[in-house]
Amino acid sequence: MSDAKNLTEQMQQVKQRLADVLATAKSLGADAVEASMSKQQGLSVATRFGEVETVEFTNDGALGITVYQQGRKGSASTADLSEAALKQAVQAAIDIAKYTSVDPCSGLADAELLEYQPKDLDLYHPQPISSEQAIEIARETEMLALQSDSRLTNSDGANFASYEGFKVYGNSHGQLVAYPSSRHSLSCMLIATDGEEMQRDYAYTVSRDFQQLWSPERVAQMAANETLNRLGTRKIATQKVPVMFRADIANGLFGHLIAAISGGNLYRKSSFLLDALGQQIFPSHVNIVERPHILKGLASSSFDAEGVKTSDMDIIDNGELQHFLLTSYSARKLNRQTNGHAGGIHNWQVSANGGDFDAMLKQLGTGLLVTELMGQGVNIVNGDYSRGAAGFWVENGEIAYPVAEVTIAGNLKDMFANLVLTGSDFDERGSIRTGSVLIEQMQVSGQ
Repeated sequence: MSDAKNLTEQMQQVKQRLADVLATAKSLGADAVEASMSKQQGLSVATRFGEVETVEFTNDGALGITVYQQGRKGSASTADLSEAALKQAVQAAIDIAKYTSVDPCSGLADAELLEYQPKDLDLYHPQPISSEQAIEIARETEMLALQSDSRLTNSDGANFASYEGFKVYGNSHGQLVAYPSSRHSLSCMLIATDGEEMQRDYAYTVSRDFQQLWSPERVAQMAANETLNRLGTRKIATQKVPVMFRADIANGLFGHLIAAISGGNLYRKSSFLLDALGQQIFPSHVNIVERPHILKGLASSSFDAEGVKTSDMDIIDNGELQHFLLTSYSARKLNRQTNGHAGGIHNWQVSANGGDFDAMLKQLGTGLLVTELMGQGVNIVNGDYSRGAAGFWVENGEIAYPVAEVTIAGNLKDMFANLVLTGSDFDERGSIRTGSVLIEQMQVSGQ
């Protein structure tokens, strides 16, 4: 991997290339132009039973160019940053634009909404590491896990990855911005056996800062515990019961909310929350805030994919939906203003009112704790929800036994409205920081 100085030099070189591209496009007759490049370099290693399965080195990135001419749009990309190749890509984008339809909603984001001086959000923590060191980290994690219990008879291996890179964005409004970032991760997946029964599970850690990753011992122990706890699964009867989604699964529920309030689905009228702005869609205890500028945040950014400045937002306030998630294009289609969501969300935080994990189980009482979801049975158009699940049956606030081969079903609108508790057992390994979530009642189909 490169050192920090080398990466910074690369980023500055790409900024200059982007400046040249923007000037070239204007000289060739483009009304407006934007260009961006995301580069990533690093390594990923995988081990299984102490043997190296893969060592992958990554060093890739392409520069994308979009031009606008008289309401028409054309795009091209190239991994070759030579002057000739960049000019060819610009010309290709201009040629493509000649054949596209006029769309009054396309174009750059408004100049006054852009971020011209992005904050340093402390996203870059490079870790010089050799392939041998990476292999040893993965190998140690897997071996510690396998040696912890005789029932752990097999493994899908351990993986360690470390990447660094940068993003550069510029447009003909005069914006040219960039930032470097890093990302490190460690995971382990095990298989446990008890008689003829076999179960699989895993654990992982991820961080911008290598020093803040969980230790191999912690990942190994969690992977072992998660896998062993699955042994002895039973089936349950079909019934309507309270359902609790563990924190690492609960973020998926809010992922469906993101899809339903994203501008693309809204202007296509493909969302069950089309007219929900300003409406109560959760109980009043639910609040969701977006905080794009958290230092070292996995989803932190001073600007979105269109260069628009990001800002703190209250997405859900006392259960009411306050904002749709808009890009420049979707905002124009909806006669609104973009709010910095080209490329996704930026660090959501879900409020908590139910206490820690054990307190949540107590309040669940008797019902289903979901720790795994399978399948894609979610319809964002009407909110229908039906997915395969596995987890644990809970009785009187205590985990009784693991369950598998069940289906949970409902409608997202009802599920959101009946979200009675959110926990403080936050999972911080993603863009949505939430604890466990308790839904008052869902249909659970078993045997």
